[in-house]
Amino acid sequence: MMKCLGGLVAWFLLGIVGAAPPVPIVLMLSDDMGWSDLSCYGGETPTPHIDGLAREGVRFTEFYSSAPECSPTRTALMTGRYPQRAGGLECAIGTGNVGRYDDAIRLREQHQLGLPPAENTLVRGLKSVGYSCVVSGKWHLGYEAAFLPLKHGFDRAFGPNAGGVDYFFHTEWDGVPRLLEEDRPVTREGYMTDLITDYAVRAIEEARDGALFLYVPFTAPHTPVQGPADRTPQPILKATWDEGTPEQYAAMLRSLDDAVGRILAALDARGWSEEALVIFMSDNGATPLGGSGPWRGSKSTLYEGGIHVPCVARWPGHLPAGAVSAQVALTMDFTRSILRVAGAEPERELDGIDILQRVEQGAEPESRTVFWRYRRGETTWRAVRDGDWKMVQLQDGDQFTTEVFDLKTDPSEEHDVKEMDPGITRRLGQRLDVWQREVKAAR
Repeated sequence: MMKCLGGLVAWFLLGIVGAAPPVPIVLMLSDDMGWSDLSCYGGETPTPHIDGLAREGVRFTEFYSSAPECSPTRTALMTGRYPQRAGGLECAIGTGNVGRYDDAIRLREQHQLGLPPAENTLVRGLKSVGYSCVVSGKWHLGYEAAFLPLKHGFDRAFGPNAGGVDYFFHTEWDGVPRLLEEDRPVTREGYMTDLITDYAVRAIEEARDGALFLYVPFTAPHTPVQGPADRTPQPILKATWDEGTPEQYAAMLRSLDDAVGRILAALDARGWSEEALVIFMSDNGATPLGGSGPWRGSKSTLYEGGIHVPCVARWPGHLPAGAVSAQVALTMDFTRSILRVAGAEPERELDGIDILQRVEQGAEPESRTVFWRYRRGETTWRAVRDGDWKMVQLQDGDQFTTEVFDLKTDPSEEHDVKEMDPGITRRLGQRLDVWQREVKAAR
């Protein structure tokens, strides 16, 4: 109550001194969308509404998800930090709340597998300055009640709490329903993308003012592959979960783009189109049916195809229309940017940069060193990008491989050059080792 009152007083005082009104912020996150799934990134399926955001704002060409799977990327977004710091969330939480590697298994046994609300820097920061926070879509940051959205400070919440659900029955591949509203199980009729959009549109229509943060993590185009016309008599279960055709996948992309169009229309109806910051990005790379463009690999790898993803942002009057940014950026960079746009200070040191401020200032791309680690079972991937150099390491049981690529001349990672310059290989490996020690989880 005191935080809420404090936020209202803050906005009142800002109004007295003539400061700008609060900025509506809409962050849309697709699930498993690859680089070339959007036509503005060279894809064949028309995505006119998302393309429109790119024409009216900025399109990022060197944007990376903070992980090659969903739960860790969402962790990075909510915390503004490398997901390794949270513990147990270096790969997607398994169906039915399964831990998939040693730390995650340990936390699951303690009923602690999920993102602790105290780690949620984004929502806590926005609430501190009076924002109403709404999530409509996939959560997947913990099955236990203690980790659900309202516990994280969201005022309203709707969507499935699972890695993926049947688009019509809203069940995971084990047949268990996972649809929640205000953290409670509900039953709804309809196609999942449409239901997520309906709730998001209502949130815009019912918002008291522009101090709204609307987080819309779609489930599309994550498996099962079901377009709006592909309802089956029974829920799709594990045996056929990954089946589907390119035509069905394209229908999912068109439906997702239509959903973005509906949300943009709702902003326009409120008179917020010229005020709102709108961001669209993917949580990781594509599955085999999706489009990885020129990149090697796909989801669940640390090759470019697993982490080099599309991202566009529009903020009229601040971000130049039709801009293209080649600045290396990560999911967690938007945490810092969103907090700054809202006028909030982070409670702790963040790992990301303010990527939007760089675009606003017209700054030239600068060299940056960024890291990844992904764990599942006995497999560990590690990667570092330092300028144009990238190292990828894979440990699978007793097998260990290291590859080094010059992304400037070899963006598709076809030529391992580690033997050509041992000094670079040694430097990249040392930086990875130092980073791993730095981000060691506290739990």
